[in-house]
This record gives sequence, structure tokens and C-alpha cells, in this order.
Amino acid sequence: MNNIKHKQKIEFGDFQTPIELAEIVTKKLVSLEVKPDIIIEPTCGIGNFLLASSKIFEFATKIIGIEINPIYLQELKQNPILSNDSRIIIRQGNFFDFQWSNLTNSLRDRVLVLGNFPWVTNSKQGFIQGSNLPQKNNFKHYQGLDAITGKSNFDISEWMLIKTVDWLQNYNSYLGMLCKNSVARKILNYIQNKNLNLFYCSTYKINSKKYFQTNVESCLLFCQFNLNKKRYFCDVFSNIDSPKYQRIGYYNQTLVRDLETFSQVNYFFIKKSSTKWRSGIKHDCSKVMELSKSNAGLINGFGEVIDIEDKFLYPLLKGSDVANGKIHSTTRYVLVTQNNIGESTDKIKTLAPKTWNYLFRYSQYLDNRKSKIYKNKPRFSIFGVGDYSFKKWKIAICGLYKKLDFKLIGEINNKPTFFDDTVYFIGFDSQKEAIQTLDILANKKILNFYSSLIFWDEKRPIKASILNKLDLKNAKYHLKNFN
Repeated sequence: MNNIKHKQKIEFGDFQTPIELAEIVTKKLVSLEVKPDIIIEPTCGIGNFLLASSKIFEFATKIIGIEINPIYLQELKQNPILSNDSRIIIRQGNFFDFQWSNLTNSLRDRVLVLGNFPWVTNSKQGFIQGSNLPQKNNFKHYQGLDAITGKSNFDISEWMLIKTVDWLQNYNSYLGMLCKNSVARKILNYIQNKNLNLFYCSTYKINSKKYFQTNVESCLLFCQFNLNKKRYFCDVFSNIDSPKYQRIGYYNQTLVRDLETFSQVNYFFIKKSSTKWRSGIKHDCSKVMELSKSNAGLINGFGEVIDIEDKFLYPLLKGSDVANGKIHSTTRYVLVTQNNIGESTDKIKTLAPKTWNYLFRYSQYLDNRKSKIYKNKPRFSIFGVGDYSFKKWKIAICGLYKKLDFKLIGEINNKPTFFDDTVYFIGFDSQKEAIQTLDILANKKILNFYSSLIFWDEKRPIKASILNKLDLKNAKYHLKNFN
């Protein structure tokens, strides 16, 4: 595939749904008693959902396909099945500026929106300089640091599904859309947070490797909207034919993966814990800021031997080190230029001039870091640092691994241990307190509590927001007196 075609495939999320899967999905919707008057596929591509709908939904009065790509439009118009079905209407249009309300006749219409929105994030679009994007705004209303870091990244399909859900609120309607599992949950979160109408919601796992040659956890998301119902839960099925499901839902505005297990341990829950889990250090310039120690000395990411003071240099453990128990020694080190976020870095000039000269020599890399978090901050700033970073003892866990395995970590070479930003940790001055806390976290009830909240299919299943839902003080008291 040449570069232009590859860029277009990414930009337009061009992973066409095979006709086999389109028919499986439409038949599943029929089994769920979906009986639409009007069917709309907002990004119809080569038209396999239109073909399946024409075949399966015999009583639909309109089947409308919208497509932005003129090449696909030409193919659609030449398809004899589509051209011979008088119910099918095909139009060229861009989802991001199309007037969807013009497609329906009245509030009595039962509308089904189905299909497969692009599986690409806005940051990926930016990386390839794609234009297939909505107008940029902070549509999730993140504040502070969250608004300018990773949390502001989102799947284009998420934005499109949100707009679709908003529009369908005016109808007794249905949504049947292929998407990532994580996107389906974000849509449920959006509906619940906005107090929107929802009669029923379910997801059915699909084999992305088989149908799209990708290893993404994905599903058919089904929603039925009713003008008078607000039921905020989702039944999760292991496949499209399975009769068994696990229900996810809400507790105190928090989405719970396993409501049944959680109900047995929900007394450990706290909305805002006094003990705060932190993420590791963030610098966005590993070739400069991370060094490895060898017989030749300290070596940076450019393979150059570096002569700097030890003053601002700290032992570093990666997430994989923590997960695999390689926690007692390390050859990796990281430059920690600040004790707290926003602190002046000028002191390095006096306290460690060789370190300052090193940073200055590589300033073109540090000054050109893309993240907005460094804007208007002292030169050579870092993030994920505070008094907690310099504690002698820490309990840590890697967010990327699909296991709850907390580790007790002390100093290395008489200096506090630092972590990369895939690790979450809490710090302690006392080894005794750290060991006592580790015993609590290793308790089966606590592990069940956390596991019931964690969606293990996500890329980073373990998050600080989940870890901070445990009331450690209450857990200590309860396990001591009632275990």
C-alpha cells in the first residue's frame, strides 16, 4: 500500500465492515426486536450495511447511506442491488457538518442508526496531518492539566457517537454501532453524566482479528432510546450469540465492571480518598533525561557518555521492572530537575553546573517538547513530581499489566526510587507503615474490590482514579476487626 493510500485509510478510519459481519449484526438487531422505519448509515463506505439492511429489514421505508469518499460513492451507485431497491437513498456528505435532522419525517419515525465509525484518535489524525476531524474544542470539559495532557485525546468515533446519541434523544430510536469496547463505555458514561434518555444498552464482543485484522477489543454497541426512560446500565455479552451476560453499571457516579462482586465489598468505596496514588515522572524527552550506567559511565539515549554531578540524578524503574519484580537494583537513572511542579530550575546552575551545561547542550530537544504542559513553565521542567516523589518507601503498581500485583519498593543506592509515568505509587516515610499498607492491598477482599472496578480489556486497565476509590483507613479498620 503506498503512503497516500495508507494515510487515507488511517484518516478516514477505512476499515470496511465485511458483508458477513454486517449481516450478523443486522440479524442480531432483528432478534432484539428492532423494527425501524428509517435506517441511516452515516459513514456507509462500500455499502455492506446498506446491503444487509436491504435484505434483513424488509419493512423499513427508508435506508439512507451517507459517504464522504467520492470513489466509494461511484461504486455504490453502480451496485445493482442498491440501485434496484427504491428505499435506498445515497448521498455525499461529511458527518461533521451534515444536517441529520433533515433525514427524518416526524417524531413518529422509529430511527435506527447503524454502521462502523472510524477507529482512529484525534492525536493520530494530528500525527498524519489528517483533516477528517470535528472542530476542535474541549467537548469533555476537562479542566487544568487533564485538558492539555493525554485525557484530552479521544477516538473520532467517540465524538461521532456522542453527536448521534444527542440527535437520537428526540426519537424512540435505536443505535447499532461497531466500536472499541472502551468507546462503548465512554458513551454510556456520557449518557449517564448528561442524564439522557436510555431504555436499554448492551454490547456484544466481536472478533476484530477475524473481521478487521486488528487486535483491538471491540464490540457491537446496541442502545434503545425511549423518551421516558433513563436506565443507566449495560449488559455485556462475551459474543454476539451468547445468552449469558455480565451487567456493568454505576455506584456513586463511578462505572463498575462487575456489579455483583462489587456489591459484596462496596463498603470500601470512597469518592475522594485522603491517600492519593500518584503517577511516575513525566518529562517527554527520554534520550536526554534518562541515563544508563555502565562500566564506561553514564550513557544517554544518543549513546554518548555523559559527565554530570550526582545531585539531581535518581534511580529509575520502568513499569515493566515493577511488574516483573526487578525492583531492588537498576542501571537506569533519571534527571529530576524540580522538587515540585513549577519550581525554578535556576538552582541547577549553582548546585550542579555540569548538569546545567548538559541540559543546555541538549536544550533544542527539551525546548521543543510538544506537550502544552511545558508552556510558560521554567526551562527544563518536568511533571509528576512533588514531596511524595522523595519518600523513602513506596508501594507501586504498573498500570499497563492485567494483574493486581502491588510491590514494596525502597531506596536504591541510598536515594529515593523514581518511576516512569506508567507506574502509580503511594509514598511512606516509615517502612512499617508501608508494609502494613501492602498487607491491606494484598487482601483478597481488597483485590476483589479493585478488580470489580477495573475494565481489564483496556490498554491501561489500572488507573490512579480507580486506585483512589479505596478508603484505606476504613479498609484497615474493617480487615482488622471483621476479617
